[in-house]
Amino acid sequence: MPLLQHICQLLYDSRIGTAIRESDNAFPIIESVHVLGIVLLIGTIALLDLRMLGLVLRRIPVTRIARSVFPLTWSGFVVMFVSGFLLFWAEAAKNYTNPAFRIKLILLALVGLNPLIFHTTVYRRVHEWETYAVSPWRARAAAIASLTLWSGIIIAGRLIAYF
Repeated sequence: MPLLQHICQLLYDSRIGTAIRESDNAFPIIESVHVLGIVLLIGTIALLDLRMLGLVLRRIPVTRIARSVFPLTWSGFVVMFVSGFLLFWAEAAKNYTNPAFRIKLILLALVGLNPLIFHTTVYRRVHEWETYAVSPWRARAAAIASLTLWSGIIIAGRLIAYF
């Protein structure tokens, strides 16, 4: 058995994994918290992405919106990450072979690279374009990539239950 599969099986068979999975309330509560974390995270990211696309809040500088939403974005990320890990823990052995889960992990890696690339390139010169109603093409491309990847993550996450 490959090491990663063995670890997934250990998590699945653990007391915590079993307790979450077998509880009438734990899994649905954690899943609800996960959805709320996703809403907070992606809602704030989408607001900034839509601003860079020039679709909302066109008169407000990009940095002002970013400063306002980042604390909420990080809060949503923490809630989403912790609750997502607990959901994974409860079903780790099943998720190991689930194609929707694997797609979700790949998309999560890509969505993590997107802001890394954006903040080390385009955003470094934000002071030059932050007041434009529509951001430069590279910022818009990053916003479209972000919205597309997060949409894919939501879809793949939902499909996990059906595979």
